[in-house]
Amino acid sequence: MYRSHNCGELNASNINTEVTLAGWVQKSRDKGFMNWVDLRDRYGITQLIFDESRSDKTVFELAKTLGREFVIQVKGTVIEREAKNKNIPTGDIEILVSELTILNAALTPPFTIEDETDGGEDIRMKYRYLDIRRNPVKNSLLFRHKVAMEVRKYLSDLDFCEVETPYLIKSTPEGARDFVVPSRMNEGQFYALPQSPQTFKQLLMVGGMDKYFQIVKCFRDEDLRADRQPEFTQIDCEMAFVEQEDILNVFEGLTRHLLKEIKGIEVEKFPRITYDYAMKTYGNDKPDIRFGMEFGELNEFAQHKEFPVFNAAELVVGIAVPGAGNYTRKEIDGLIDWVKRPQVGASGMVYSKCNDDGTYKSSVDKFYDQEDLAQWAKITGAKPGDMIFVLSGPADKTRAQLSALRMELATRLGLRKPEEFAPLWVVDFPLLELDEESGRYHAMHHPFTSPKPEDMHLLETQPGKVRANAYDMVLNGNEIGGGSIRIHDKATQQLMFKYLGFTEDEAKAQFGFLMDAFQFGAPPHGGLAFGLDRLVAILGGQETIRDFIAFPKNNSGRDVMIDAPAKIDDSQLKELHIKVDLV
Repeated sequence: MYRSHNCGELNASNINTEVTLAGWVQKSRDKGFMNWVDLRDRYGITQLIFDESRSDKTVFELAKTLGREFVIQVKGTVIEREAKNKNIPTGDIEILVSELTILNAALTPPFTIEDETDGGEDIRMKYRYLDIRRNPVKNSLLFRHKVAMEVRKYLSDLDFCEVETPYLIKSTPEGARDFVVPSRMNEGQFYALPQSPQTFKQLLMVGGMDKYFQIVKCFRDEDLRADRQPEFTQIDCEMAFVEQEDILNVFEGLTRHLLKEIKGIEVEKFPRITYDYAMKTYGNDKPDIRFGMEFGELNEFAQHKEFPVFNAAELVVGIAVPGAGNYTRKEIDGLIDWVKRPQVGASGMVYSKCNDDGTYKSSVDKFYDQEDLAQWAKITGAKPGDMIFVLSGPADKTRAQLSALRMELATRLGLRKPEEFAPLWVVDFPLLELDEESGRYHAMHHPFTSPKPEDMHLLETQPGKVRANAYDMVLNGNEIGGGSIRIHDKATQQLMFKYLGFTEDEAKAQFGFLMDAFQFGAPPHGGLAFGLDRLVAILGGQETIRDFIAFPKNNSGRDVMIDAPAKIDDSQLKELHIKVDLV
């Protein structure tokens, strides 16, 4: 056997035990007559000692040739360590080595395999298999495993059945671009990789599976950022004979379970707010409620006061920033420059300082008196020592700009504490959203989302006001899951396709299989999908998901380790009946 123990389990109770260990050389310290080597595996580090007076001469000399990341096997005796290390579980002992085998020599790695490494992100992505040896990445992957196991345990205990669905499907319009896969056996035809198992999980409900889940890879060919990958993992779930409340209760329970089992945190309240309230109060549909700074709409007390910027605006809205009353002019100007960046897009910003004596000093004192500014403070909830920042313009754009500022200020003020968790549900989303370029309505979630029955009459005259039986779970300002009650009858589904601009033939070509299935006794059903990558990152106290994915892509969608995507040779193209014409 290669090892009798791992490198993290030996302690003082094992003294005088003969053991066999295997792992990687973390580092060595050669003192001439004595040589110490730190041996590392997934479980920890054990110190080895090679002593000129006690070790075999051949073994002693061989130990001097060991380099960083050599893979070795040793046999020896556990002895008490003279200089103990209280920072590691094995710090009371070391191994007096009697036999040493070099299983594989190693080149000097391009960066140090340490918690605090000297390798930049690009080089670590190229040598990801080395990066995984580092504790931060290794522990993130182990943490992900723990979360996934708790998810499976919780859902299995509720009689959910894990069912695999296919990866090679047909291309369907679900919002993002599909990854397509040519079929060699069907000339000129293509599979698509699923953006989600949406239609299949609905078909499983038609099939009577009742409660389905799957931890499944999904694929979207879209622009990337730190929290997005072209392939990502969902906790995909569906239930039959349920209403919205049933689903919210189950997955509120799952989130409670994860927070308790993974983080040791009890969360009692899961507030529920409507989409309209979220947009009006926080400027986005995934608000971070770990802190305040709720929006205050100021039109009534900011317009018709001879200030043309506000008078011309559809919306004047502000936030009170706690303790910001002591900001210097330089700091305020820096924030004004920040909101004027192209990524935010504001044309400027007004501010009002709430003095400790109850008076106010603003950048627009020429137009507003103390009574006006006191109303601003009342509406935004500002207190003495706070600062009110105000933006104006078109309503939707201005709310988005103030939302970005709110999150930036919260980050700067240390209000987004990673070990504090504030979940909530956002409900009553619009069913449809208007694409300004095409003038057509698109499904805000997907085409299979059920409208609220009481809003059905608005489809013909005011489609933008129809609410969906849809819901998102938000955790610390991130959407971690979303779902809906589905349409389960052919007539309503056909009506939905009509309002989305599908012709009857287009709907049949794309989704005829689903509408056919609805004619054979489809039960009422609904579900939800959690983004596992993002959920794990948030539970792990991180903003980005890459370190919780074994082999992530970069921002260009490339795997720089294996150099993918890559060209394929002409013989493969010919076999697939594909001609590449690069313009």
